[in-house]
Amino acid sequence: MSHRDHKIPADRALDAPANLQHDFAAEEHWITLDVDSSTPRMRYLRAGSGPALLLVHGLLGYSFSWRFTIPALAEQATVYAIDMLGTGFSDRPAKLDCSFQASADRLLQFMDKTGLASCDLLGTSHGGAVAVMAAALAPDRFRRLILVDPVNPWSAHGKWLTAFLSSLLIAPLFANLAPHVGSLHEFYHRRMFGDPRRIPPDSLEGYRKPLRIPGSYEYALAVARSWNRDLRELESALPRVAHLPTLLVWGSKDTAVTPASAKRLKQQFRDCQLITFDGVGHLPYEEVPTEFNCTVAEFLWPKAH
Repeated sequence: MSHRDHKIPADRALDAPANLQHDFAAEEHWITLDVDSSTPRMRYLRAGSGPALLLVHGLLGYSFSWRFTIPALAEQATVYAIDMLGTGFSDRPAKLDCSFQASADRLLQFMDKTGLASCDLLGTSHGGAVAVMAAALAPDRFRRLILVDPVNPWSAHGKWLTAFLSSLLIAPLFANLAPHVGSLHEFYHRRMFGDPRRIPPDSLEGYRKPLRIPGSYEYALAVARSWNRDLRELESALPRVAHLPTLLVWGSKDTAVTPASAKRLKQQFRDCQLITFDGVGHLPYEEVPTEFNCTVAEFLWPKAH
């Protein structure tokens, strides 16, 4: 793959291949982490064999996000897809520190507990910011970074919303009402896609399932409370990962993380490629999974492509 930036047209695939979701053997595993004085359980999926690749989902996502990605990448790697504490089907400890750094610390602890000395790291949205922070804390443990529409200091989207949601008046109202307003969840889920025709039929319900577990929206509010401070810390951390070969993947119609911020983020790395999927939204691994999988595989294993 060339080191020039690329824009890939979205009309190459309007439908996610139906057989991508189930044609692989991903094993479900659980480990316990040490968090303050508790030992909450973290759920993760594992599939394939070869060099380790760790997948980190976005805010209120979970390992389900990678159902089209795991089978393709597990052909050449041992793929680990986590449910971060507080979301998915992992435990939801009370008063969990949900700052980028605390989440990154738990990601490194996950690697310790599963015996991963090093790995390639793929993170999306909020998980992209956590991935960068983890790499900044332990740069010798990561070979390459893949960041998909990652939260970053140069995206205006989210800054005012997180401040609004974490206010003393709004936060309890949001936590009480959000689980019961299905139309609101459907509205925001639809906004994550550049073309509604490409929303996989299982997508909305798949994301809804773990949100029915008590504590899910409290986790989102805990993330929001430290958001703007975390962005400042993230900007300070970026020089510590500037040497890592990095792939940035963006959807040109991303409504969650400003696509224009990609170029500024790219400048923070010495060896960085930017791939933009034209007409695609915030979830390219769901909206155009075949193109997404090929892009990631070509970056990780260029000689095989």
